Amino acid sequence: MLDELTVVLFRPKYPENIGSAARACLNMGVSRLVVVDPYNFNMEKALPLATAHARHILETARIVDTLAEAVEGCTAVFGTTARTGGWRKGIMSPETLAGVVDERLRGGGRVAIVFGPEDKGLTNEETSICSGLMTIPTSREGTSLNLAQAVVVVLYECFKRSLAGPFVPDGPPEERAATIPEQEALFANLQQSLLAIDFLKDDNPDYWMLPVRRFFSKVNLKRNEFNLLMGVCRQVQWFVERYGPKK
Repeated sequence: MLDELTVVLFRPKYPENIGSAARACLNMGVSRLVVVDPYNFNMEKALPLATAHARHILETARIVDTLAEAVEGCTAVFGTTARTGGWRKGIMSPETLAGVVDERLRGGGRVAIVFGPEDKGLTNEETSICSGLMTIPTSREGTSLNLAQAVVVVLYECFKRSLAGPFVPDGPPEERAATIPEQEALFANLQQSLLAIDFLKDDNPDYWMLPVRRFFSKVNLKRNEFNLLMGVCRQVQWFVERYGPKK
């Protein structure tokens, strides 16, 4: 969904930041990177920060002379700024910007997000080309973010908004719930173990097990948890048999 989103780095000063920005683009599903009039660009310094995975984004990035060239063909351009106030009104948060970008992209548009130089940011003249401005909220003690950090924060919000549903991380399939026979086997083993350490009274252990059963009734016990508790019971019983008082 972010195929038509372009990241524009305007006059970046450090090639390492360009490499890190390329990596951020890869992480968040953006393949279009344009660099405008970079200062002392050095591919050998940028590549290690891009890593081998984002090398193709860095090597295919367009390098142009002007901002107008960078955003040519785009239907909307949004600028980033750390400065607020004055004529810079209606500045969006990254989350709000992501919603606007998502709407434009789903409508068939092509969108560019422009990040200014590390030391000065975008000037008023440069932001005049923008359809809107965005700032990343920070603490008062440090209002300036590293260029690549800013890129990944903004693209993260755009990536989240582009998903068809809530993000669910990949992982192993969820363990099935323990069956009733397995739960009964566990209760029997627990009762034997608790008797062995004198936690339950010998006169009516089934009665004294009722609170334990009620506790487990509140838990959706999984098979791996069942295995864990059965292992604990076996270890308790082994320890009592070996080191407990001789009867």
